[in-house]
Amino acid sequence: MKSRLLLLALPLALAACGGGNGDANSSAPAASPLPAVPAPAGQDWTQVVNKTAEGYVMGNPNAPIKLVEYGSRLCPACGAFAREGYEPLVNNFVKSGKVSWEFREFLIHGAPDLPPALLGICAGEATFFPVLEQMYQSQQGFNDKLQAMSPDQQKALQTAKPVDVIKALADQMDLINFVKQRGIPEAKARQCLGDMKEIDRLTKQTQDRGADGTVTGTPTFLLNGKPLKGAISWPDVQAALKNAGA
Repeated sequence: MKSRLLLLALPLALAACGGGNGDANSSAPAASPLPAVPAPAGQDWTQVVNKTAEGYVMGNPNAPIKLVEYGSRLCPACGAFAREGYEPLVNNFVKSGKVSWEFREFLIHGAPDLPPALLGICAGEATFFPVLEQMYQSQQGFNDKLQAMSPDQQKALQTAKPVDVIKALADQMDLINFVKQRGIPEAKARQCLGDMKEIDRLTKQTQDRGADGTVTGTPTFLLNGKPLKGAISWPDVQAALKNAGA
């Protein structure tokens, strides 16, 4: 409970986000191009989605190139990456079977990040990546609604119970209606917003990955377990994937 309350005590103003500095490993020697990997009969690799210990992964579970992204659904830099990179990443790299892409939540803004994260994982594998992409398309509207909270509203949240804070923020951003339009019933959505086990897991994941230095900003990318230093934009990541043989 202590760790969760620490996160929820953070201010509602959205913090700056963005990865570290450096050259996105551009100096690494280029690998030879890898062959495409056939998908299971009747499927393509973009339809293969599995839950992992920290997130959800799309694509060939045995892909030779594994891309991991730690992101926040309200982070403008993450949104810019998604709006430019989602389609080419999925269609040009994941679909080939050479690359898998795993998204892991990182609550860089604390409490405000919890409602979209909880609702994004609410329905599991079937809707995870479509809802993720559509949340990024609608991100500016969520952030505008969040910033429109009055000082009195914000003050009231400081003494509210954690679950009540999360539900109030979800209502402020109109996230219930957003997910209802994507097939998640309101009752299920509100149940997901109150899932204390998931709240604790996401909070611990954020604290652990910040403490061990894995994540210094969002988005943070790992390629085959190694950080892509300085990679924030789609061109950064695309160059690294091609350099790895994708």
